[in-house]
Amino acid sequence: MTKRVIIMLMAVMGIVTLHAEVKYIKTAEFKVKIFDYVNNSEWSYAGNKPCIIDFYTTWCGPCKRLAPIMDELSNTYAGQIDFYKADIEQERELAQVFGISSIPQVLYIPTKGQPMLLKGLYPKEEIVKIINEFLLGIKN
Repeated sequence: MTKRVIIMLMAVMGIVTLHAEVKYIKTAEFKVKIFDYVNNSEWSYAGNKPCIIDFYTTWCGPCKRLAPIMDELSNTYAGQIDFYKADIEQERELAQVFGISSIPQVLYIPTKGQPMLLKGLYPKEEIVKIINEFLLGIKN
């Protein structure tokens, strides 16, 4: 069995608790961990598991409502999906690359294929459906 499967089984059995957090990602880190848009014109994800990037600002009301949902989901999907956030006022170049002018916007990046950028605040149930179907390939 792979290490990931063993850890997941241990988590289900209550032997170990998986905990994850939404990590802040800077533009330079994005170019290394996600996609180097400076040196590549064709999308090619650099990660080894799906990820989600929440584009936000500190003063945005809907962004503040989305943050605890993302925190909760980062724990739910610990070990399966990497969760990031980027403040568009601090990471202007990154926001510009994706044409982000309104927030919140969430970038869903599968391990294979093109990413999907969604604008606005979605209910938790809809985000879970997107994660399961688009990122993990689980059809309900």
